[in-house]
Amino acid sequence: MFGILVVEDDPIQRRLMRAVLSRAGYTVYTASNGDEGLDMLEKVQVDLVLLDVMMPGMDGYEFTKILREGASTLPILMVTAKQAQQDKKEGFLAGTDDYMTKPVDEEEMLLRIAALLRRSKIAAEKKITAGQTVLDYDGMTVMEKGKRFELPQKEFLLLFKLLSYPGQIFTRRQLMDEIWNMDCETDERTVDVHINRLRDRFRTNEDFEIVTVRGLGYKAVFR
Repeated sequence: MFGILVVEDDPIQRRLMRAVLSRAGYTVYTASNGDEGLDMLEKVQVDLVLLDVMMPGMDGYEFTKILREGASTLPILMVTAKQAQQDKKEGFLAGTDDYMTKPVDEEEMLLRIAALLRRSKIAAEKKITAGQTVLDYDGMTVMEKGKRFELPQKEFLLLFKLLSYPGQIFTRRQLMDEIWNMDCETDERTVDVHINRLRDRFRTNEDFEIVTVRGLGYKAVFR
């Protein structure tokens, strides 16, 4: 069971978030300000922080900076009434992983939390599990229905990237910049070639598929 720390100075919002998260099966800890939140992190095991920005004393930005300066990779989801683009930018520059504005849609919040926890688990274990398919980053191997095999490096990295963010669309340029590096002069059609190879290799796979989003790029979806 995942533990979530809610740092929120408004007692009504704090109780509401605690109730929503508890119903979703999370172990919930609460703090009414940044200092109390930092103290709580020294006492309990937490997998994610749900963080208000506007708090008396230490605000959410400062709280996040302190964690990141201490080399903490704990996922942080900022929640705030501040909706200006500059405020979001400040949050991401401080080191937050995601950002929501109030009033918060409870279902969206739970989906974002689940996505952040999943990515954190992938980063820690360097493995992705989709049904009976397991990708092992360290070994650059794929386990499919009990059989292990290797993929060419670029194909593996491409598949690992797509499966790390199921449902998220990546343009060819984004994939080129990350996997083939930004200075690479290879044509973007190289991405199409590698996608087609992956589709051929996994055409009978029942756990995921790679979808073309016309005019945009590609995404992976779990079946």
